[in-house]
Amino acid sequence: MTPNEIKENAKKYVLQSWSKQKDLNPIPIEKAEGIYFYDYDGNRYTDMSSQLVNLNVGFGNEQINEAIKEQVDKYCFVGPAYAAEPRVKLAKMIIDRLPEEFGKVFFTNAGADANENAIKIARMYTGRKKVFSRYRSYHGSSFGAGNLTGEPRRYPLEPGIPGFVKFFDPYLYREGIEFESEEAASKYYIGKLREQIIYEGADNVAAIVVETITGSNGIILPPKGYLPGIRKICDEFGIMMICDEVMAGWGRTGKLFAFENYDVVPDIVTFAKGVTCGYVQLGGVAVRSKIAEYFDDHLLSCGLTYSGHPLACAAGVACVQYYEDAKILENVNTVGAALAKELDSYKETYRCVGDVRHIGLFSCIELVKDKETKEPIVPYGKDEHKTMPKIIGMLKERRFMTYSHENMIFICPPLIITKEQLLEELEKMKEVLSIVDETMLD
Repeated sequence: MTPNEIKENAKKYVLQSWSKQKDLNPIPIEKAEGIYFYDYDGNRYTDMSSQLVNLNVGFGNEQINEAIKEQVDKYCFVGPAYAAEPRVKLAKMIIDRLPEEFGKVFFTNAGADANENAIKIARMYTGRKKVFSRYRSYHGSSFGAGNLTGEPRRYPLEPGIPGFVKFFDPYLYREGIEFESEEAASKYYIGKLREQIIYEGADNVAAIVVETITGSNGIILPPKGYLPGIRKICDEFGIMMICDEVMAGWGRTGKLFAFENYDVVPDIVTFAKGVTCGYVQLGGVAVRSKIAEYFDDHLLSCGLTYSGHPLACAAGVACVQYYEDAKILENVNTVGAALAKELDSYKETYRCVGDVRHIGLFSCIELVKDKETKEPIVPYGKDEHKTMPKIIGMLKERRFMTYSHENMIFICPPLIITKEQLLEELEKMKEVLSIVDETMLD
């Protein structure tokens, strides 16, 4: 096909997620390498969001490519009931890198079904039905994961499944209460959560599910003491603590898993995205040994045709090994420090920057019309030249490729990015923020 035929057929035959289809104008991509991808005219674009915050090692990783090719020559698929070498290898690699309390992995196809199966496991293990999750959360868009999700993308699934209970997470930038410290904020939020659990009937609650760091709803970092506070509630009432590490896991925060930043050990960890970086899709649920042992004598009522798909697991083995061989965590912490310094300066420099939040190479800029009122720049509106799509469009014109959610721009580049590459791209961001200051504020 010609580039134009590719684009027109994409518009004609492919339903694209989270979009009004008539407005689509997809870029036909010819090739990609490292942090860059190219259209058929030779234009180079920089991937500053790791696609959907999953392409941690960038495009064209030879180590992963070769592992997939090698597995293709052996066999592409064998069912979950068989002992496939890449499946076994990857499971052991994951458990070896988690805290010693962990024992086994159930593999899934992606993050959504990882979260759905985590809920099932928690409910089977505890014998309870209710599951708590937060309003500012995204756990997937399938029916179970969509009910677990708290933000508006759950609406098409409603009325939803009984037993899903929502609570508010700490979003200190927009909280109406002025706390004297992060610890004071955590004490307040944990107190309200504990009260809500008691009123829901603590002995009915199977799990509390949290994104370790709220991802697509704004890179909202938990204040000091918050996650240990949830851990304490779970221990008090026999509730499973589930950390959704689909987006924040696999080195994104400078630790292999985000919960390692917060002195807490969950009961169940869900993962996807960075375990294979999308070279072949894969997700999973890692559980503590005590949970795994429970299913020695009780039926594990979970099953997927492609659980632990050999090609995906072969990619995962190579990917996890690459993180170590290439010293990816070291790079994330080095380049992440440069990113943090730049972003923090934006709060002082640009009138449109209300807040910045960052950890490792996981960050966002929250844009406002007024710093005092914190009125957000709107995602959509009649005045189209003053909306978030206009801003993302200006970045796209400069080949700085990322996405927004509500009034936030995400900067989550591949973990292989160098400091020099990062600073080069951030010059484009500064150009756009200057234009926003000059033309888009009331």
